[in-house]
Amino acid sequence: MWMKALGHAVKGNKMAMTISEKILAAHAGRSDLHPGELIEVPLDFALGNDITAPLAIEAFRKAGARKVFDRERVALIPDHFIPNKDIASAMQAKLVREFALEQQLVHYYEVGRMGIEHALLPEKGLVLPGDVVIGADSHTCTYGALGAFATGVGSTDLAAGMMTGRLWFKVPPSLKFVYRGQRRPWVGGKDLILYTIGRIGVDGARYCAMELVGEVIASLPMADRLAMSNMAIEAGAKVGIIPPDAITEEYVKGRACRPYRCYQSDADAHYEAVYEWDVSTFEPMVALPHSPENVRPVTELPRIPIQQVVIGSCTNGRFEDLEQAATLLRGRKVAPTVRCVIIPATQEIYRQALRAGLLEIFIEAEAAVSTPTCGPCLGGHMGILAAGERAVATTNRNFVCRMGHSESEVYLSNPAVAAASAITGYIVHPDEI
Repeated sequence: MWMKALGHAVKGNKMAMTISEKILAAHAGRSDLHPGELIEVPLDFALGNDITAPLAIEAFRKAGARKVFDRERVALIPDHFIPNKDIASAMQAKLVREFALEQQLVHYYEVGRMGIEHALLPEKGLVLPGDVVIGADSHTCTYGALGAFATGVGSTDLAAGMMTGRLWFKVPPSLKFVYRGQRRPWVGGKDLILYTIGRIGVDGARYCAMELVGEVIASLPMADRLAMSNMAIEAGAKVGIIPPDAITEEYVKGRACRPYRCYQSDADAHYEAVYEWDVSTFEPMVALPHSPENVRPVTELPRIPIQQVVIGSCTNGRFEDLEQAATLLRGRKVAPTVRCVIIPATQEIYRQALRAGLLEIFIEAEAAVSTPTCGPCLGGHMGILAAGERAVATTNRNFVCRMGHSESEVYLSNPAVAAASAITGYIVHPDEI
């Protein structure tokens, strides 16, 4: 017999749960739990980068720790200011490198082997369905695309996780987002998540688990799913999670470094809110300065001239993203008033693009192709904007000063809009090319 208790469906003594609640409950050794509870759980994986890891290492040492909890479950990936942009970044990278060598970390990736962390770890099968993953980087929520509970934490929390292999969480309430209908050409995961953020706002899912479902999600390739989960944090979410399915299994099965478990939400699980949209009329979306929630369809924009295009990042630097950009750039030139910087997210993606002839297309189009790095996404290097300049970027944030001068502007888009805009010199729908 079914009844309602505390807003959750229960059958006998067993509570219906969402995928996020099931993952946390399983790790906590619990049969059920409630949103708002404080729990401590073991971690499957922890990661830091060249900006956040030095602070975590300092806290690790101050606590008197000698060894990480598991040298195969901690990754340190220098990717933000790498290759080193100046002396300060070189010193940070050196500190991370020395700690990784001291701790004999299996998953430390140096220049030439590294990639942008949130593309590299899934590629190498290090984060998996059913995992609890923390990273001292806000976009750690990317791995929710694999059906993992993955979230960003502060550097001191990373230090605690590296020491003990455990961390406490407040169980987040869940929001369900249902996407129905048929996507138009040039509309992908980036457009779906930009539309979502535009509708609910940058704090619309604050400390919630965003669960992304529906027939549209079921048909999305993994690259698009990763892009959607990546930007859940831009809505304030704790995690952006997609229940695993055959596409997940196909992506994971040849990569997984260890056993994993796929969880699904119960049909009668409780959600704080359910949003449902028909995407059939959606166009490519653009987030205007200076917020990811300032979203409009590209066809509603006036002719906005630009000086730079960035195609890459942990959001849209995967092979499928580069392939989409190459479709438009093939046989064409970047506008003479535009700098187009293209950054494959990992060395393997770089090699894929090389084998497929994409790099030749980019170079013929007079774009610059970079080794993997976060670089311009955070205003680090490889594409800083001057006062008065505008950029179209496939990155995830467009705050003031995000990519350079306080008087510059960043417009967020999918790779097709970015490539089309690089050709015309102003923001444009790909169909106009």
